[in-house]
Amino acid sequence: MQEFFQPLMSADGLVSLLTLLFMEIVLGIDNIIFIAIICGYIPDRKEQSRARIIGLLLALVFRIGLLFTISWIARMINPLFFIGSFGVSGRDIILFAGGVFLIIKTIKEIYHKFKDAETHQTGNPGRKMTMMQAIFQIMVIDVVFSFDSIITAVGLSNQIVIMVGAVIGAMLVMIAFAPYVSDFINKYPTLKMLALAFLVVIGVILVVEALHIHFDKSYVYVALGFSLLVEMLNIRMRSLSHRKKVDQPK
Repeated sequence: MQEFFQPLMSADGLVSLLTLLFMEIVLGIDNIIFIAIICGYIPDRKEQSRARIIGLLLALVFRIGLLFTISWIARMINPLFFIGSFGVSGRDIILFAGGVFLIIKTIKEIYHKFKDAETHQTGNPGRKMTMMQAIFQIMVIDVVFSFDSIITAVGLSNQIVIMVGAVIGAMLVMIAFAPYVSDFINKYPTLKMLALAFLVVIGVILVVEALHIHFDKSYVYVALGFSLLVEMLNIRMRSLSHRKKVDQPK
Protein backbone atom coordinates (compact mmCIF):
# COMPACT_ATOMS: atom_id res chain seq x y z
CA MET A 1 0.00 0.00 0.00
CA GLN A 2 2.86 2.36 0.86
CA GLU A 3 4.47 1.70 -2.53
CA PHE A 4 1.16 2.55 -4.22
CA PHE A 5 1.12 6.05 -2.66
CA GLN A 6 4.90 6.56 -2.99
CA PRO A 7 4.65 8.83 -6.11
CA LEU A 8 2.66 11.37 -4.06
CA MET A 9 5.46 11.69 -1.50
CA SER A 10 7.76 13.60 -3.86
CA ALA A 11 7.63 17.18 -5.13
CA ASP A 12 7.51 15.98 -8.75
CA GLY A 13 4.55 13.75 -7.90
CA LEU A 14 2.61 16.61 -6.31
CA VAL A 15 3.33 18.91 -9.27
CA SER A 16 2.12 16.19 -11.65
CA LEU A 17 -1.01 15.73 -9.54
CA LEU A 18 -1.84 19.46 -9.54
CA THR A 19 -1.14 19.79 -13.28
CA LEU A 20 -3.33 16.81 -14.12
CA LEU A 21 -6.03 17.99 -11.71
CA PHE A 22 -6.18 21.36 -13.50
CA MET A 23 -6.37 19.63 -16.90
CA GLU A 24 -9.18 17.34 -15.72
CA ILE A 25 -11.18 20.30 -14.37
CA VAL A 26 -10.80 22.16 -17.68
CA LEU A 27 -11.84 19.06 -19.64
CA GLY A 28 -14.86 18.72 -17.35
CA ILE A 29 -16.34 22.12 -18.31
CA ASP A 30 -18.27 20.73 -21.28
CA ASN A 31 -19.52 17.88 -19.10
CA ILE A 32 -20.87 20.28 -16.47
CA ILE A 33 -22.63 22.41 -19.12
CA PHE A 34 -24.30 19.35 -20.66
CA ILE A 35 -25.43 18.10 -17.24
CA ALA A 36 -26.74 21.57 -16.34
CA ILE A 37 -28.91 21.70 -19.48
CA ILE A 38 -30.19 18.12 -19.16
CA CYS A 39 -31.06 18.49 -15.46
CA GLY A 40 -32.99 21.68 -16.30
CA TYR A 41 -35.68 19.45 -17.84
CA ILE A 42 -36.41 17.80 -14.47
CA PRO A 43 -39.29 19.69 -12.79
CA ASP A 44 -38.35 18.83 -9.19
CA ARG A 45 -35.23 20.64 -7.90
CA LYS A 46 -34.40 17.84 -5.45
CA GLU A 47 -34.43 15.32 -8.29
CA GLN A 48 -32.26 17.70 -10.35
CA SER A 49 -29.67 17.60 -7.57
CA ARG A 50 -29.88 13.80 -7.29
CA ALA A 51 -29.50 13.37 -11.06
CA ARG A 52 -26.41 15.62 -11.10
CA ILE A 53 -24.73 13.79 -8.21
CA ILE A 54 -25.61 10.29 -9.43
CA GLY A 55 -24.53 11.12 -13.00
CA LEU A 56 -21.18 12.53 -11.87
CA LEU A 57 -20.53 9.68 -9.41
CA LEU A 58 -21.22 7.12 -12.13
CA ALA A 59 -18.79 9.03 -14.37
CA LEU A 60 -16.21 8.90 -11.55
CA VAL A 61 -16.61 5.13 -11.15
CA PHE A 62 -16.36 4.63 -14.92
CA ARG A 63 -13.22 6.79 -15.21
CA ILE A 64 -11.45 5.06 -12.32
CA GLY A 65 -12.37 1.72 -13.87
CA LEU A 66 -10.83 2.86 -17.16
CA LEU A 67 -7.62 3.88 -15.39
CA PHE A 68 -7.17 0.32 -14.12
CA THR A 69 -7.56 -1.01 -17.67
CA ILE A 70 -4.86 1.08 -19.34
CA SER A 71 -3.78 -1.85 -21.50
CA TRP A 72 -7.36 -2.12 -22.78
CA ILE A 73 -7.42 1.64 -23.49
CA ALA A 74 -4.20 1.20 -25.49
CA ARG A 75 -5.93 -1.43 -27.60
CA MET A 76 -8.88 0.95 -28.09
CA ILE A 77 -6.48 3.30 -29.88
CA ASN A 78 -5.31 0.57 -32.27
CA PRO A 79 -7.30 0.20 -35.53
CA LEU A 80 -10.11 -2.37 -35.51
CA PHE A 81 -10.58 -2.18 -39.28
CA PHE A 82 -9.59 -0.01 -42.24
CA ILE A 83 -11.61 2.11 -44.66
CA GLY A 84 -9.10 2.42 -47.48
CA SER A 85 -5.97 3.63 -45.71
CA PHE A 86 -7.92 5.10 -42.76
CA GLY A 87 -7.67 2.96 -39.64
CA VAL A 88 -10.82 3.05 -37.47
CA SER A 89 -10.26 2.34 -33.75
CA GLY A 90 -12.71 1.73 -30.93
CA ARG A 91 -11.92 5.22 -29.61
CA ASP A 92 -12.76 6.72 -33.01
CA ILE A 93 -16.15 4.99 -33.04
CA ILE A 94 -16.99 6.20 -29.52
CA LEU A 95 -15.89 9.78 -30.21
CA PHE A 96 -17.74 9.90 -33.54
CA ALA A 97 -20.98 8.47 -32.12
CA GLY A 98 -20.77 10.73 -29.07
CA GLY A 99 -20.06 13.81 -31.18
CA VAL A 100 -23.01 13.12 -33.48
CA PHE A 101 -25.26 12.49 -30.46
CA LEU A 102 -24.17 15.77 -28.86
CA ILE A 103 -24.64 17.77 -32.08
CA ILE A 104 -28.13 16.37 -32.77
CA LYS A 105 -29.24 16.69 -29.14
CA THR A 106 -28.03 20.29 -28.88
CA ILE A 107 -29.37 21.45 -32.25
CA LYS A 108 -32.79 20.02 -31.33
CA GLU A 109 -32.66 22.02 -28.09
CA ILE A 110 -31.72 25.22 -29.97
CA TYR A 111 -34.63 24.58 -32.38
CA HIS A 112 -37.06 24.21 -29.46
CA LYS A 113 -35.74 27.44 -27.94
CA PHE A 114 -36.62 29.35 -31.12
CA LYS A 115 -39.97 27.58 -31.31
CA ASP A 116 -40.78 28.54 -27.72
CA ALA A 117 -39.79 32.15 -28.47
CA GLU A 118 -42.16 32.23 -31.45
CA THR A 119 -45.07 30.95 -29.37
CA HIS A 120 -44.09 33.18 -26.39
CA GLN A 121 -43.60 30.19 -24.09
CA THR A 122 -41.13 30.20 -21.23
CA GLY A 123 -39.22 27.31 -19.73
CA ASN A 124 -39.79 23.81 -21.10
CA PRO A 125 -43.55 23.25 -20.62
CA GLY A 126 -43.80 20.38 -23.09
CA ARG A 127 -40.38 18.79 -22.61
CA LYS A 128 -40.16 17.39 -19.12
CA MET A 129 -37.75 14.61 -18.22
CA THR A 130 -37.68 12.06 -15.42
CA MET A 131 -34.63 11.67 -13.20
CA MET A 132 -33.82 8.25 -14.72
CA GLN A 133 -34.05 9.62 -18.27
CA ALA A 134 -31.68 12.45 -17.34
CA ILE A 135 -29.22 10.06 -15.66
CA PHE A 136 -29.23 7.80 -18.74
CA GLN A 137 -28.40 10.70 -21.08
CA ILE A 138 -25.73 11.95 -18.67
CA MET A 139 -24.18 8.46 -18.62
CA VAL A 140 -24.13 8.29 -22.44
CA ILE A 141 -22.20 11.54 -22.81
CA ASP A 142 -20.05 10.74 -19.75
CA VAL A 143 -18.71 7.67 -21.56
CA VAL A 144 -17.52 9.89 -24.43
CA PHE A 145 -16.02 12.58 -22.21
CA SER A 146 -14.41 9.92 -20.00
CA PHE A 147 -12.30 8.57 -22.85
CA ASP A 148 -11.10 12.09 -23.66
CA SER A 149 -10.29 12.67 -19.98
CA ILE A 150 -8.53 9.35 -19.36
CA ILE A 151 -6.45 9.44 -22.53
CA THR A 152 -5.24 12.91 -21.44
CA ALA A 153 -4.42 11.54 -17.97
CA VAL A 154 -2.46 8.62 -19.41
CA GLY A 155 -0.56 11.00 -21.68
CA LEU A 156 0.48 13.29 -18.81
CA SER A 157 1.36 10.71 -16.16
CA ASN A 158 2.29 7.04 -15.90
CA GLN A 159 1.48 6.75 -12.18
CA ILE A 160 -1.94 5.26 -11.49
CA VAL A 161 -2.26 6.87 -8.03
CA ILE A 162 -1.67 10.35 -9.52
CA MET A 163 -4.22 9.75 -12.27
CA VAL A 164 -6.84 8.43 -9.84
CA GLY A 165 -6.22 11.33 -7.44
CA ALA A 166 -6.61 13.91 -10.21
CA VAL A 167 -9.80 12.30 -11.54
CA ILE A 168 -11.35 12.12 -8.04
CA GLY A 169 -10.33 15.72 -7.25
CA ALA A 170 -11.75 17.05 -10.52
CA MET A 171 -14.99 15.16 -10.03
CA LEU A 172 -15.40 16.57 -6.49
CA VAL A 173 -14.91 20.08 -7.92
CA MET A 174 -17.57 19.38 -10.57
CA ILE A 175 -20.02 18.02 -7.97
CA ALA A 176 -19.47 21.14 -5.83
CA PHE A 177 -19.89 23.68 -8.64
CA ALA A 178 -22.40 21.94 -10.94
CA PRO A 179 -25.50 23.27 -9.04
CA TYR A 180 -24.27 26.88 -9.32
CA VAL A 181 -23.43 26.49 -13.01
CA SER A 182 -26.86 24.92 -13.62
CA ASP A 183 -28.74 27.70 -11.81
CA PHE A 184 -26.66 30.38 -13.53
CA ILE A 185 -27.25 28.99 -17.03
CA ASN A 186 -30.98 28.43 -16.50
CA LYS A 187 -31.45 31.92 -15.00
CA TYR A 188 -30.33 33.72 -18.16
CA PRO A 189 -31.74 32.44 -21.51
CA THR A 190 -28.98 34.10 -23.55
CA LEU A 191 -26.32 32.31 -21.49
CA LYS A 192 -28.11 29.03 -22.11
CA MET A 193 -27.99 29.69 -25.86
CA LEU A 194 -24.26 30.42 -25.55
CA ALA A 195 -23.79 27.14 -23.66
CA LEU A 196 -25.72 25.24 -26.34
CA ALA A 197 -23.59 26.77 -29.09
CA PHE A 198 -20.49 25.72 -27.13
CA LEU A 199 -21.78 22.12 -26.93
CA VAL A 200 -22.34 22.05 -30.71
CA VAL A 201 -18.71 23.08 -31.20
CA ILE A 202 -17.57 20.38 -28.75
CA GLY A 203 -19.63 17.83 -30.68
CA VAL A 204 -17.97 18.91 -33.94
CA ILE A 205 -14.52 18.64 -32.30
CA LEU A 206 -15.31 15.07 -31.14
CA VAL A 207 -16.26 14.12 -34.70
CA VAL A 208 -13.12 15.80 -36.08
CA GLU A 209 -10.96 13.98 -33.48
CA ALA A 210 -12.55 10.69 -34.57
CA LEU A 211 -11.33 11.50 -38.10
CA HIS A 212 -7.76 11.86 -36.71
CA ILE A 213 -7.71 15.63 -37.17
CA HIS A 214 -6.35 17.09 -33.95
CA PHE A 215 -7.83 20.37 -32.72
CA ASP A 216 -6.62 22.14 -29.61
CA LYS A 217 -9.62 22.61 -27.30
CA SER A 218 -7.93 25.51 -25.53
CA TYR A 219 -8.94 27.78 -28.42
CA VAL A 220 -12.58 26.85 -27.83
CA TYR A 221 -12.31 27.49 -24.09
CA VAL A 222 -10.71 30.90 -24.68
CA ALA A 223 -13.47 31.80 -27.17
CA LEU A 224 -16.11 30.62 -24.68
CA GLY A 225 -14.53 32.67 -21.89
CA PHE A 226 -14.45 35.80 -24.04
CA SER A 227 -18.06 35.26 -25.20
CA LEU A 228 -19.12 34.73 -21.58
CA LEU A 229 -17.43 37.98 -20.54
CA VAL A 230 -19.20 39.91 -23.32
CA GLU A 231 -22.55 38.35 -22.43
CA MET A 232 -22.09 39.18 -18.73
CA LEU A 233 -21.48 42.81 -19.72
CA ASN A 234 -24.68 42.71 -21.84
CA ILE A 235 -26.64 41.24 -18.92
CA ARG A 236 -25.31 43.96 -16.62
CA MET A 237 -26.18 46.66 -19.16
CA ARG A 238 -29.74 45.31 -19.61
CA SER A 239 -30.17 45.15 -15.83
CA LEU A 240 -29.12 48.80 -15.40
CA SER A 241 -31.35 49.86 -18.29
CA HIS A 242 -34.35 48.01 -16.80
CA ARG A 243 -33.69 49.51 -13.35
CA LYS A 244 -33.52 52.99 -14.85
CA LYS A 245 -36.90 52.52 -16.55
CA VAL A 246 -38.46 51.26 -13.33
CA ASP A 247 -37.09 54.21 -11.34
CA GLN A 248 -38.36 56.78 -13.83
CA PRO A 249 -41.52 58.60 -12.62
CA LYS A 250 -44.65 57.79 -14.59
